[in-house]
Amino acid sequence: MHIATKGSKIDISSKNKLEEFAKNFGEELKKGDTFFLFGEIGVGKTTFVKYLINYLELKFNQEISEVTSPTFNIMHEYKAGDLFIKHYDLFRLKSVNELQELNLFDKNDKSIIFIEWPQIIKEKSKLAVNLYFEYANEYKDRFINFR
Repeated sequence: MHIATKGSKIDISSKNKLEEFAKNFGEELKKGDTFFLFGEIGVGKTTFVKYLINYLELKFNQEISEVTSPTFNIMHEYKAGDLFIKHYDLFRLKSVNELQELNLFDKNDKSIIFIEWPQIIKEKSKLAVNLYFEYANEYKDRFINFR
């Protein structure tokens, strides 16, 4: 992932900034990528995934999908061109045992995976990229940090 390096801090305080970042991020994706999205409720994790998926759909001349939070379904899947995108939200999971049914880290060389609320995962993939969505300035500003 060449869009940012560890220690990078990206300003996503406005809709336009977040959308532009998602577009640039989408240009760097490849099959097999996994991303852990950390951050408080409402900081922009799902909106980022929405902008990214919609950008990819438009890039491949597809109709854009209504991308919503998978909080209640746990996972939503999308297709853009030959890319399969899996968007997980683990917020409602209460135990590590529930993760086993999801097969999150089975041989994954065809899909791009975004996982919101990955804190419950004890053995995180070393190949995953951590994105930290954070508020600043008394919730007036938002940033993505790469650590």
